[in-house]
Amino acid sequence: MVLKRLTTSLLLVLTVFLVGFTLFRPPGVGADEIIETQEHQLRVITLVEGLEHPWGLAFLPDGRMLVTERPGRLRLIVDGELKSEPVAGLPEIVAVGQGGLLDIALHPRFTDNHLVYFSYAGRGEGGIGTEVARGRLVDNRLEDLEVIFSMEPKSNARQHFGSRLVFDREGFLYITLGDRGEMDRAQVTDDHAGSVIRLHDDGRVPEDNPFVGKPDFKPEIYTYGHRNIQGAALHPESGKLWTHEHGPQGGDEVNIIRAGRNYGWPVITHGVQYVTGARIGVGTEKEGMESPLHYWVPVSIAPSGMAFYTGERFPNWRGDLFIGALRDRMLVRLRLDGERVSEEEHMLEGTLGRIRDVRQGPDGYLYLLTDERRGVLARLEPADP
Repeated sequence: MVLKRLTTSLLLVLTVFLVGFTLFRPPGVGADEIIETQEHQLRVITLVEGLEHPWGLAFLPDGRMLVTERPGRLRLIVDGELKSEPVAGLPEIVAVGQGGLLDIALHPRFTDNHLVYFSYAGRGEGGIGTEVARGRLVDNRLEDLEVIFSMEPKSNARQHFGSRLVFDREGFLYITLGDRGEMDRAQVTDDHAGSVIRLHDDGRVPEDNPFVGKPDFKPEIYTYGHRNIQGAALHPESGKLWTHEHGPQGGDEVNIIRAGRNYGWPVITHGVQYVTGARIGVGTEKEGMESPLHYWVPVSIAPSGMAFYTGERFPNWRGDLFIGALRDRMLVRLRLDGERVSEEEHMLEGTLGRIRDVRQGPDGYLYLLTDERRGVLARLEPADP
């Protein structure tokens, strides 16, 4: 009888363990499982596991990868293995709410100068705000660290830090910022919140920025009226900067960034107030403000990360725009007809997790990061017959 009770207890413990493992393990698919999409069959290959809320990804010329973790660690992946020791030499990073270590980008001449740029929540007068620093990558350390941009004013809000980093073809650096959850700030032009910033690679303000020399404008501002931009990429043909931003309840947007324009938040939006569903601002259009190229209503997809596909691995996807979606844990593909979205496809729903970043690798594959406590780096590979 005692032996029977012990056996029953062991079986119960084992059952609880297996159920718990099933419930709490990261979602995913087997390497041999084929996923059908409208244009291609593909496989999802998990390359690295155990990343803590990864946010941004960069490919080094020698095949290594850099991944940011929001709690404040920069990690190196070498030969497919995650190095146990984080990259040293980062500044103090404040990991609160949606803030922490965010995006990462390489200098256009990285092979010559080894400069790495990253955005993060930093502390200063008045609270915290998005900052951008750069350092020279030497082995597993950043040297000659310098902060090249510091958001002003700072506040104690815990959300809407942005932030993506993109270099254009002329070598200018674009920094996307959120409104910090204080929506009226997006229309205040001597405030960095809710704007796209444009700088030289060393942090100097370009003389041809649209608001240089104008009173009541921060000269770093390139566009304003944004809520929270967490995706940005250069169009492969035009070289224009495309972005997407979170709406409130509904109203997530895709925009093309044009110098000096006001993108309307919170005066115009296709979204509504949480809980009450009340209208925000004056409606969806207003003279002198930019309407989005594409938007999602009535439900947000919570977009984060984006990339245009230009590779050879998935020929039917060339020219399409890919957007990670935190809500519904999916990847969104937009087919474009010039500056118009002609088709939308939702893929990988519930397959991986909350997709935080999307990048095309030098090898022509698509790479995804999942924003989870045990996030993963995954690669999409074709499985077409």
